[in-house]
Amino acid sequence: MSHNRPHILLTNDDGIHAPGLYRLWSGLKDHCDVTIVAPMTEQSGAGLSITTQRPLHIQQVPWEGKTAAYQVDGTPADCIKLALAVICPKFPDMIASGINRGANSGRNILYSGTVAGVIEGTMRNVPGIAFSCDDFDTPNYERAEQFVYPMVRYLLDHPLSPGTFLNVTFPDHEGPIRGIKLARQGRSYWVDDPEERLHPTGHRYYWLGGQRHRDTEHLESDVELVANGWLTAVPIRVQELTDHIQFQDRKESFERWFIEHLPMKNHSLNA
Repeated sequence: MSHNRPHILLTNDDGIHAPGLYRLWSGLKDHCDVTIVAPMTEQSGAGLSITTQRPLHIQQVPWEGKTAAYQVDGTPADCIKLALAVICPKFPDMIASGINRGANSGRNILYSGTVAGVIEGTMRNVPGIAFSCDDFDTPNYERAEQFVYPMVRYLLDHPLSPGTFLNVTFPDHEGPIRGIKLARQGRSYWVDDPEERLHPTGHRYYWLGGQRHRDTEHLESDVELVANGWLTAVPIRVQELTDHIQFQDRKESFERWFIEHLPMKNHSLNA
């Protein structure tokens, strides 16, 4: 790999053969050294789950040019763990994940395997960007591709603080992109809408579908801006998960309540 070109590790949750991953690679291949480590099969909705109850297998797959590409029979988080521990001789300069089919806007980010791949790297101080398209049925990956390297270049030149990554969402394919906005992560999310079905053996089962729940959104939220044709980028922080307001406001009263109400004799809570 060239020493003057950044080394970018790619992953996704739609699988190694997903067109969004190809477009992500295509947008970076002329500017960066790229290694691909992606799930063997689709892992949408896997979140930050990892595989611990069976072995994982890595298999190299053909790719264009000199790009090293591997598939893992696990989750996106598994892919990054194995990439950093086994495949890559040294940590990459950045992890780019996607381009996801469907928006990772709002609180859907908590389900996303695409985002989880970046979080796994972020927890190891590897910068990252998660890319997704708002349009699930006909995502315009070709249009999104032109923005991939500029986003990567910006983050390389202007690093975020440790423990923070960038969540980028492209608007619907219809109409021009109005521009780029640094946004807040929205509140909307997918709510359950299970479809009941009858198995041929007689028992009932459920296909866990869902529909988007539109919460009241801030005008600067990614959900609101994407719906109005903007490309959004949200800095997401995972370094510190503590709600410090609650910690400060409740610490004394919380601990005092348990000292007064815990039905145990000779306990050491007063220590």
